[in-house]
Order: sequence, then structure tokens, then C-alpha cells
Amino acid sequence: MEGLGRRVLVAAFDGWNDAGEAASSAVAHLRESGGYETVYSVDPELYFDYQYTRPQIRTTADGSRELTWPETSILRPTRTTRGTQLWLLTGVEPARAWQAFASELVDVALREDITGLVAMGSMMSDVPHTRPISVFAGSESEPVRTSLGLERSTYEGPVGILSVISHVASAAGIPAAHLWASVPHYVAGHTPSPKASLALLDRLEDITGAKLDRGDLPTQARTWEASIDAAAADDEEMTEYIHQLERTRDTWDSPEASGDAIAQEFEQYLRRRGDGPGRGGRDEPRKP
Repeated sequence: MEGLGRRVLVAAFDGWNDAGEAASSAVAHLRESGGYETVYSVDPELYFDYQYTRPQIRTTADGSRELTWPETSILRPTRTTRGTQLWLLTGVEPARAWQAFASELVDVALREDITGLVAMGSMMSDVPHTRPISVFAGSESEPVRTSLGLERSTYEGPVGILSVISHVASAAGIPAAHLWASVPHYVAGHTPSPKASLALLDRLEDITGAKLDRGDLPTQARTWEASIDAAAADDEEMTEYIHQLERTRDTWDSPEASGDAIAQEFEQYLRRRGDGPGRGGRDEPRKP
């Protein structure tokens, strides 16, 4: 598809960028639903703080003990398909040397003839779980915005590794787009949000033209929403709060709401959060 090309790298990271594990779960779903193989992995000794992101030990199927280390890898599809091919960039947000980290990964992307990048993240937001999950889709590239109907960010403030990689990729000639799902803050820190993962995949399909298998994500999303409904039913204060969020969202979605008014309210919301993620969130929700 014009704008990002036919070999698109989809990036998501655990950590600050990933409220409700929505983005990392979306990429994990892509990996599990199609055949992928690792092209490149960074050296964890260079980029991770093991006191912050610790190695893990587990027992394998044959009874042996295995130690695994934090990683970030680029994966390519093992099957050649017509149309857009989605490559994956997934791992843990690094603790140090972000410029070197981003440059190393972008160098690999250039070597593998990647034509576009889609950085996916999720943010904790004042939104109700009962309404469709909103996904901001933006790009710093005017040709990409024009081709795909995306927006341009006006956000200024702290960013996460997704924004750094996108910036380095754009400087190297790889056009980048951003997808940010808004996850209800009252549940984002406690449970994965399959409804947000599904929304990200829907928007990813829109802007890349790749045909994506949703698997059982729609069922998981309905179960997730029903479980929150059940929890809220026993809490009058939460029920009323959710109703307030619903009224606000419905106002935004009404035909009378102008794009400028919604954008202005969104920017005010970001300023109220101050340091970016807020409430323990993960990355610049906002138009990175």
C-alpha cells in the first residue's frame, strides 16, 4: 500500500509503552497466528538493567532448567504472501543507550529492505470500557499522512522508545506511522485488554492493507468487557464514574463535535497528566 510500502515492520514493546499489555499482546497474536523466524536480536548486556528487567528461569518439557534473558528481536514471516508483509519488532524497552539501540535496529531494518514502520502502543486514558476503543493514528511524514489519512502530533513532552525508533527510522528514510490505543485507566493496570489489542489490529489492517486473522480475540474482548461490567455492578461509585465517562465519550462522538474541539480536549487531557504516561501508564499516548 502506498505510504508504508509492502514490507512493514510492526513494533511494540513491553513496559512504559504498553498499558493493559494491548500493543505487546497484539504483536504476540500476529506472531502466533503466522509463521515467523528471528532475523536479529540485540545483545541484552548492552541495553538492559537486570535489576529492573530480571532474567527468568523455568523448567522445560524435558525437565531441565532454562534461564532466559530480556530481549528485543526483529522477526520476519516465513511464508511469502501477496500484498503487504508484516515483519515484527518486539521486546522490552531498554534501560540505557537508547540512541545506539534505535540505530542498531534501524540499521537491520535497512539491511532487510523494510519499507515502512508502524509503532504500536497503548495508554491509560479517561475512557469507558463499554465504548469502542479509540486508536490515534498519526505520522510525522506528510506523504504518509496524505496517503493514509493520518493525523500529525502536536504533543511535546517525555517519550518512550517507540518514538525514538520512529524518529531514527524516519531520519534514515523509512516512513513511520503510530497507532495508540486508549485503555480505560481503571482496569489497564490490573488485567490485559484484548479489546484494545483488537482495536490496534483493526487499525493496523486499515493502514497497511495486510489481511489479519483475529482468531479468538473478539471473544476475549467480549469476555473482558463482561467481566468489568460484573465488577462495576457491585460498586455504585465505579458505576457512576463509568456513566460519566460514557456521557463524555458520547459527546465527543456526536455529529456536533468538531475535530478541533476534540483535539483541544485531548491536548488539555495530556497537559493535566503532566509527565506523559501518568497513573503509572507507559508511553506518549498522545500523537507521538
